[in-house]
Amino acid sequence: MEQPDAGTLSPWWRIATFFVLLVGFAGLVALSVRAYRDAPPIPERVVTADGSTLFGRDDVLSGQEAFLRHGLMENGSVWGHGAYLGPDYPAAYLHALVEESTARGELPASGDATPPLKVNRYDPASGTLRFTDAEAATFRKQVEAWTLYFSSPARSRGLPKGAVSDPAELRQLTAFFAWAAWASVANRPGLPYSYTANFPYEPAAGNVPSSPAVLWSALSLVALLGGIAAALFAFGRFDFLGWKGREEHVHPRTIPGAPTESQRAAIPFFVVAAVLFLAQAALGGATAHYRADPGSFFGVDLSSLVPSHLARTWHLQLAVLWVATAFLGGGLFLAPALGGGRDPKRQAAGVRLLFGALVVVAVGSLLGEMASLFGGLPRLWFWLGHQGWEYLDLGRAWQVALIGGLLLWVVLLFRGVAPALKDRGRQEVASLFLCAAAAIPVFYLPALFFGPRTHFTVVDVWRFWIVHLWVEGFFELFVTAMVAVIFLELGLVSSVTARRVIYLDAILYMAGGILGTGHHWYFTGQASVSMAVAATFSALEVVPLTLLTLDAGDFVKLGRSHCDACGRSVKVPHRWTFAFLVAVGVWNFVGAGVFGFLINLPVVSYFEVGTVLTPNHGHAAMMGVFGMLAAALMVFAFRQVLVEEEWARVEPWVRRSFFGLNAGLGLMVVTSLFPGGVVQLWDVLRNGYWHARSAEFLDSPLMRSLEWVRLPGDAVFILGGALPLAIAGLATLRILRRRPGAPTVSPSFEADPGTPPAPPSA
Repeated sequence: MEQPDAGTLSPWWRIATFFVLLVGFAGLVALSVRAYRDAPPIPERVVTADGSTLFGRDDVLSGQEAFLRHGLMENGSVWGHGAYLGPDYPAAYLHALVEESTARGELPASGDATPPLKVNRYDPASGTLRFTDAEAATFRKQVEAWTLYFSSPARSRGLPKGAVSDPAELRQLTAFFAWAAWASVANRPGLPYSYTANFPYEPAAGNVPSSPAVLWSALSLVALLGGIAAALFAFGRFDFLGWKGREEHVHPRTIPGAPTESQRAAIPFFVVAAVLFLAQAALGGATAHYRADPGSFFGVDLSSLVPSHLARTWHLQLAVLWVATAFLGGGLFLAPALGGGRDPKRQAAGVRLLFGALVVVAVGSLLGEMASLFGGLPRLWFWLGHQGWEYLDLGRAWQVALIGGLLLWVVLLFRGVAPALKDRGRQEVASLFLCAAAAIPVFYLPALFFGPRTHFTVVDVWRFWIVHLWVEGFFELFVTAMVAVIFLELGLVSSVTARRVIYLDAILYMAGGILGTGHHWYFTGQASVSMAVAATFSALEVVPLTLLTLDAGDFVKLGRSHCDACGRSVKVPHRWTFAFLVAVGVWNFVGAGVFGFLINLPVVSYFEVGTVLTPNHGHAAMMGVFGMLAAALMVFAFRQVLVEEEWARVEPWVRRSFFGLNAGLGLMVVTSLFPGGVVQLWDVLRNGYWHARSAEFLDSPLMRSLEWVRLPGDAVFILGGALPLAIAGLATLRILRRRPGAPTVSPSFEADPGTPPAPPSA
């Protein structure tokens, strides 16, 4: 391997990255294709013991369609995936079946080798599934039970009164739940566990952890220890890995306060992102309130204004929208800097066009979701309204428009960095920057691979290509490329170091992250081979996270860099950008590493998926990593377009935001999310999964108290963190609009006397 201060990079970095991507995607595609074959069958007919038809395939698929159209995945869950406020519908149905079977004497004494509910009575030749008397009676009773559930907001955890009232729809919904419950308990042909690997936990029905869940949990620990040992050996052997090199010449290249026209046009992206973030945080508080008091909001019927499933839909959609908007703005803001400090013709106009298009998509999709859930768009709900799939709720037409906007964004980035593609010193960094950006629209395409009647197992395959691979994989890789460009343009790292870090990130994150996508599929109807591969590689996702403390230390050192040529300290005017990046390193280790690994082992996930431990990991990882990264990009852009005197008016709000966001998130986790998740997990172990997801448990005094204790953390996060960040963005935009022209630049750090000054850029 080359010396780190050399001007060239070893070709082994490129070879290793290509190999990891090739092997990873070959395996992931193979597992995804297998899902079509291994998915639980949907019978053509479900009949009673005497041969009478109860329901058929069309009823199941129509029930799934009704489940999506009414946004019920943002109320409860299926096989652990969905919202945590309402029940897990198949788990509740399965427990009702256990009670009915027990009352009829159809369940044997404990210790029977094969409980009756585990017997698979599906005949693939005729497509017929035969129900026992208890199963048939349960189906009829459950139609009445779900009719009662949807009758009032207090029962349905904040849904509008009569959210589902049509008798035909209620019967089809129950057919969908009945099929999902059957698939969760009936043994897969030739195996001693069900299609969902015995999920949910229901010992009376014979649903206990499967042998693959135990085996691959143990073996994944071996992979984890081996991966950490290899990574630590590499970082010990090659001390130039990470955001550092050896004997690098460090000098500043950019001067704040002199943005190009396209960079000024990119600032509204960050401002809108900050405002969307504030709205998203407020909706998160409303969603949490539904857990504390689903019947009212301090005496007001909130369900008639913003029902719980709409509040959660907007909360999740805005989380993706504001972070993505900040990342898109970050790319547009950095492109001119990487391209030499000048805009191509009409670049600013293109940036403004993209901004307008994204505003239309964001506002249109949010309004469409609201209209759909309030009963509008009866025929166009899937295309313009609420598509129904968690995280991918926006209608299909809005998804197509979003992909079009992302493609326009890539074109604008290419135009901005094109000059760097001819510069040997920056050519490879620019190419990596563009490749990482191009992957974002490409890997959103799986969102178009399914419809409302596609098999639930198959949908979850492609859905998590988006949720996991798109967000946690390629967006993270693009952010690494952006951070590398920032450090390169600030003169804090060399081109070799910037390139090496991008390749290293791709290798470490993709080695576990691509095949690790399957840890979301443990109990969604795939075969055990998927669990084996996913558990092993998902454990490897923790390896790079253990190294993030080194990144945090490097960020601190880079913020106090030294110019080797002139022998002086370099005063970098981006203190709060580095502060947010340090927070990213800490929260990535805690949220994604510690809390993520806590729930990723199959045998742990079996008991906890869909409990509060899941949003505990989600909040600490999503906000702690991607949210703090987005905030870092915002703060960098705000500082870069302002001179010292202007920044002095904005900086106090940024400082408040940094401390408010980190303190508020920490309080949420420590006082409510983590302890609440542990208590709920304990209830799963004691009383079964259905009970820990039931209203009886969620309304218990302890769980209600833990939800109310979360209020101070939410208040600090919203009022002390999100609000000041929005104010900082609006103040920056106001200063720029009042500025008559280019300001007199007030350099805020010392330039290298031996180096000609670089042209003003970001």
